[in-house]
Amino acid sequence: MKKILYILCFIGLASCAEDYLERGSLTQLAEGNFWQNEKDAQLGLNGVYEVLQDRVLYSGGLNEVAGLPSHDSFADNTFNNYKFEGPGNFVEGRADPSYGYFLNFWTSLYKGIARANVAIENISRIPDSHIDPESRAALVAQARFLRALFYFNLAVYFEDVPLIQNSQTLEEAYVSKNTYEEVKSFIISELRMAADDLPDSYPASQFGYATRGAALSLLARFELYNKNYGEVLRLTSEIMGLGYELHPDYGQLFTEAGEQSKEIVFSVRFIQDQSNNGETFSATYLGIPKVNIQPMPNMVNAYLCIDGLPITESPLYNAAKKNENRDPRLTSSVYFEGDIFLKYLNRPFRGNTATKFGLKKYVRDDQSPDGIGPASPGGQDFYLIRYAEVLLMRAEALVESGQFSEVYTLLDQLRERAGMPTVTEVNGTGLSQEELLDMVKLERRVELAFEGLRFFDVKRWGEVEAAYARAKADPVGPYNPVYRGRQSEVFAIPQSEIDANSNLIQNPVWN
Repeated sequence: MKKILYILCFIGLASCAEDYLERGSLTQLAEGNFWQNEKDAQLGLNGVYEVLQDRVLYSGGLNEVAGLPSHDSFADNTFNNYKFEGPGNFVEGRADPSYGYFLNFWTSLYKGIARANVAIENISRIPDSHIDPESRAALVAQARFLRALFYFNLAVYFEDVPLIQNSQTLEEAYVSKNTYEEVKSFIISELRMAADDLPDSYPASQFGYATRGAALSLLARFELYNKNYGEVLRLTSEIMGLGYELHPDYGQLFTEAGEQSKEIVFSVRFIQDQSNNGETFSATYLGIPKVNIQPMPNMVNAYLCIDGLPITESPLYNAAKKNENRDPRLTSSVYFEGDIFLKYLNRPFRGNTATKFGLKKYVRDDQSPDGIGPASPGGQDFYLIRYAEVLLMRAEALVESGQFSEVYTLLDQLRERAGMPTVTEVNGTGLSQEELLDMVKLERRVELAFEGLRFFDVKRWGEVEAAYARAKADPVGPYNPVYRGRQSEVFAIPQSEIDANSNLIQNPVWN
């Protein structure tokens, strides 16, 4: 069965068939004879979704620029062995404003914003006789959601950035920075407007487009980042009434078989075919699993034993066999020496990585039906937001607000799905606020491991320095994380942007 995608072909509209897999993008269409009807609007919106598939955003991950799925390497969860990809050199202190990764990331995000601006303006201008009003509102809302998502990443990683809300002429392009507070207000406003006009769901054939739940969940994530806990509680309460649920099999979820689970709130969709359309974050080499991104020892040690106790306390822990008697999410996410990591070759992992562990989560373990090998671009969707994260956001906001009783229920749902004893069974219900917050942080770390959110977490918790210290203490060489204060917590505006635009001033952290 074909997978619905935003974009796959890059040819003119006249030669594109109705099938989504054969539709073109707005980037190849003349503006003068486009944006005439609802079909054009949908096609133009596809061009905005396409940007999500850029390697530096949500598709990259093997021997090239690192995508967001690899961003755990900006903290303490994974080791970026191919440091040229971006995170490795950043963590070791070899990044400055001319660092190419900053430019790649910045350029891709603003490309998405530019396309969203064009789409919003032009869809709004289509005559009422050529587009259904309800469809127009939903299409514009999707573009707003995507624009907010691009700005969300700019706000988290760059902080003060230009806020561009309209398409620009060359003369209008020399803009100055806006403050983080201004960007924050815009993101919140965009997501609220998007949520008002987005549907709760689409027909199965249109799975993957942004929904009301996606807008509310991204807004909740951003409000959590800004410590607006009351709003997180309001938003997550609404999301929990939209019909999402945890997938019963954690390991299967991160394979193509789990892509349309009711746990997926929003995903970036991909397909594997002979034309090499697809992603590379699930790609692996034949002799070693995912050598460029490797689980760190401190991450492996964070998983509890199957009795719900940490490895420092559990009598079940065996240091010689670290994968035995552990949280099943560990063995669903990490390869240990002796594990078979390519089923069709019956190939064992020899422990031949710098960390002695191999990345399993999201990484394909078999050859595709059409013979494409595991190192080629693949068809695994990336889950940008899962319902599990919604539960964790709510749990954290409750703890920070001094409301504890529901937190146990939320954490216990995740533990039970994983096949672990509940927090209530192991730790009781009398934990202090600090103890309960630590429990939420641990659950967030192991549940969302290797999904690109670790830097987002440690930055908002004020724990980037501690994360660097954990990574530095791991027996991984050659690897030398260097915490440089705020330069380890915010990206520099690309020097080429500063040079080209006299109105754009570098973040003072990087001066």
